[in-house]
Amino acid sequence: MRKFALLTCACVVLAFNFASAQQGDIMVGGDTLTSPASTSASVLRPPTERGGTYVHASGDYVGFKHHLGLNVETAWRYDQAHYPISGETYRPFLSDVNALFQPQIRKKIGLDLFAGVGVASDRFNLPYATTCGGSPSGCTFYTSSNHFMEDLGLGVRYYVWHRFANVFIRPEVHYYRIQNNVQFSSPNVFRVGASIGYTIGHQQ
Repeated sequence: MRKFALLTCACVVLAFNFASAQQGDIMVGGDTLTSPASTSASVLRPPTERGGTYVHASGDYVGFKHHLGLNVETAWRYDQAHYPISGETYRPFLSDVNALFQPQIRKKIGLDLFAGVGVASDRFNLPYATTCGGSPSGCTFYTSSNHFMEDLGLGVRYYVWHRFANVFIRPEVHYYRIQNNVQFSSPNVFRVGASIGYTIGHQQ
């Protein structure tokens, strides 16, 4: 949850700067993952990173020329997943920072095109303690595997309600290239889902 706290702080900082900005958006939503299946014939082949319900939160600032801005986001699996090789459970976190291009197509429709870098972190829950601070209650029963990643994304914003003109929904797809993603069958991961968001400032 530390990544989520950092993202929340970032969104608050952005909110205080929106008065001089052209536009900003705050979003929450849900997704699922998909990834190519393993082609290995080994019994111990890594599992495919797909399925599950993911929750995400993001914020962006668009205050530069040519509809350019910055975006920060994080997504995590809502429940723990079962890792078949060792019998452990794990929960993925995907956090990134992006350059954003946000053109307005029509009055109620806009695009979000973004690309950037981030960290894919998998927290594995273990049946044994990795470290202890002198007492059983001070023991750590998990380990994390962190990987650098690049990402690309596309979202379509649609402002649905006349009464709440700043509220929008956004179907979206994200592509991640996770470096050294040896715990799973492929470095290529897609996150597909939708957000509901609120625009602060002038709609471009």
